[in-house]
Amino acid sequence: MSALGRVVRAGVGRRRVQTAVMIMTTLMAVTASFLAAGLLVASQAPFDHAFAQQRGAHLTARFDGAKVTAAELTATAHARGVSAAAGPFRTVAVRARTASSSDILPEGVELPPVTVAGRADAGGGVDRVDLVSGTWLTGPGQIVVAKDMLPVEPGARLTFPDAPGSPTLTVAGVARSVTGTADAWVTPARAASLAAPGGTPEYEMLYRLAAAGTDAQVSAGRAAITAAVPKDALTGSQSYLTVKQEETANAKAFVPFLAAFGVLGLLLSVLVIGIVVSGAVGAATRRIGILKSLGFTPAQVVRAYVGQALVPAAVGCALGLVVGHLLAVPVLAEVGEAFDGPAASIPPWIDVAVPATALALVACAALVPALRAGRLRTVAAITTGRTPGTGRGRLVRRLTGRLAVPRAVGLGLAGPFARPARSATMAAAVVFGAAAVTFGVGLALTLGAVRSGRMLNSAGSVVVGTGGGQAPPGAQAVHVGGGPEEPKADPAEIAAALRAQQGTGRFYGTTQAEVSASGITGATTVVAYQGDASWAGPPMVSGDWLDGPGQAVVTTRFLKAAGIRVGDPVTLTRQGRQGRHVTVRIVGEAFFTEGEGMELLTPTSTLTALGLDAAPGQYNVETEPGTDLTRYLTALDDTLDPLGAVALANTDDESSVIVAMDALIGTLTLMLVVVAGLGVLNTVVLDTRDRVHDLGVLKALGMAPRQTVTMVVTSVAGIGLVAGAVAVPVGVALHHYVTPLMGDAVGMTLPPSHVAVYDAPELALLALGGLVIAVAGALLPAGWAAGTRTATALRTE
Repeated sequence: MSALGRVVRAGVGRRRVQTAVMIMTTLMAVTASFLAAGLLVASQAPFDHAFAQQRGAHLTARFDGAKVTAAELTATAHARGVSAAAGPFRTVAVRARTASSSDILPEGVELPPVTVAGRADAGGGVDRVDLVSGTWLTGPGQIVVAKDMLPVEPGARLTFPDAPGSPTLTVAGVARSVTGTADAWVTPARAASLAAPGGTPEYEMLYRLAAAGTDAQVSAGRAAITAAVPKDALTGSQSYLTVKQEETANAKAFVPFLAAFGVLGLLLSVLVIGIVVSGAVGAATRRIGILKSLGFTPAQVVRAYVGQALVPAAVGCALGLVVGHLLAVPVLAEVGEAFDGPAASIPPWIDVAVPATALALVACAALVPALRAGRLRTVAAITTGRTPGTGRGRLVRRLTGRLAVPRAVGLGLAGPFARPARSATMAAAVVFGAAAVTFGVGLALTLGAVRSGRMLNSAGSVVVGTGGGQAPPGAQAVHVGGGPEEPKADPAEIAAALRAQQGTGRFYGTTQAEVSASGITGATTVVAYQGDASWAGPPMVSGDWLDGPGQAVVTTRFLKAAGIRVGDPVTLTRQGRQGRHVTVRIVGEAFFTEGEGMELLTPTSTLTALGLDAAPGQYNVETEPGTDLTRYLTALDDTLDPLGAVALANTDDESSVIVAMDALIGTLTLMLVVVAGLGVLNTVVLDTRDRVHDLGVLKALGMAPRQTVTMVVTSVAGIGLVAGAVAVPVGVALHHYVTPLMGDAVGMTLPPSHVAVYDAPELALLALGGLVIAVAGALLPAGWAAGTRTATALRTE
């Protein structure tokens, strides 16, 4: 090993505390940065691969056949910006019923409505349908269903009672369209025969665009297509970017806060490593002079100190990659499952780019103090001691000596002014740590609010089911108990029983149905409310909650998909029937994730206008304050049992994604706090060693060990208080910037109440975080200083 290598190894081994600090800080920075960059890239890979392989449609458009002809739709393939097109395909909304028994469902079960497209083959230049099982259509008596759309397998038979002649079709296969262009496919002739006589034909066109990388480019393509057909002919459209966002939303939600932690970690790494190397240079000035006298050139000295920073940083980078890969596994596995493929993996270039960036920053941070070491003159370095000049901080020491505080406290308060630059860097490290705590607490509060409000009808302590079983919207519940099926309870009798039950505070009823909504491709689930549900409605982003007929509330994702805003009308059409439609006005934008955030909330009068069953299938009840829930449920069940209804406690539906986020946020926050504390520890160690001779003098004059600890701790306490006061607004500002980005990543706008989560008492406690970090980091070196023998300290130069 060369002389330079031996110097680097000796420096790393001799300064174990500083080495541990550099390993920890780079580990944390690389872990967070690796996760942010890796998840952002890897989460999109399965969708991008499937989209490219199947030549997915950038834009799926639905048209009113009464306003545009098939020939006019074919001509849209030449519209500006369109590179390829498929269609027109005849589409029809139908309701299916099982005509054969299987392990999944018995015969005669009514299934949710589906949108069927007439398509001759699965290939083509746009939207190549991928068969998961079975075969493609070989005749008009067959149907291919989309994966996860209907609970049937190849060989099953389905009857369509609303279609002319009630035809029965055999399921030939199960397939997947990467952008979900249809719920099922039949031959073109069969699609025409499934439509009700005299009804308005509907068509679907699939487009690939020359430029489709952004929402604006897809919108431009949609505008060109709209201009190529008669007015109001386009009834709905779906961008592939919307589908992509839905498929990758969970993974992308991690990216904003991971990126924030990564930036905090990298900045803290640069700061702490600069402190460590600068302190090492200051503490080893005599050693540097000896090295130069032995023949080391200034360049070798610089390389030696940069190397002493890069070696532990490289260890931290390696550990950070391992931890990052382990933490990314569960998130990426979920993305892979969405496409029936292996778990997504982070590309190798991320494994190279992130550590390389971190090491480059470490080298830059270490270079400045290393250059100072290289410029030291040999004779001056050998003859220079470590004790700072007596003139530094003398005025402050005199001023603090006049304070009515113990002398040890006064000396501690004056300590930071002896080396103001070092104190400033310590304060900066504490600011980073305390800001991370403030940021992490805010994220936890926001995620708690999201968890409690993301599911509809999660408010209230009791849920009452009206009997007859629960089923997907528009589907039939199947009785599997072996006996006769219980009739559905009368909602009016249930409501009366709830009003009469002692302890009932307030309640409302809900039911669901599936309809077609203008501007939205495929079926839309409607959640209809009976009674005042304002106390239990989802958090509002803008607008108002339902307070009358003809109104609707939807999410940001729904508004974007339909291309509308709050205040615009939406036409709802009953599926499987012609001529039954109603127009509702969007009065509010809410936040919820149930049903991928694509459900429409409206009063039950909307379903009545569509001729659908509007009787509530569930009631949510809030009991009066102080009511014993167990006794209330027992008494209510006794009342509801003869009616055929049942009362249950309303339990929260836990989200594994939010649990994973909370765990990751807690881990990264703790790592940042530990790194900041180690930065304080390293700085105090350097400061204490520099002033060890002064410490010996004080001990000789009678300073007790307890007073020594007080002096050292006090020297950082003031810095911690100031840093904490600065860190809180920094952390709050970072939280207010990052949390909306997390909502944007999943296509949602967070309500103001989910962003403004800090209360005054919490902010006051968080402001003390800087003090806690500073004191915790100073305790070990304070104990070392208190235990140093007086004679040993006095002999130190």
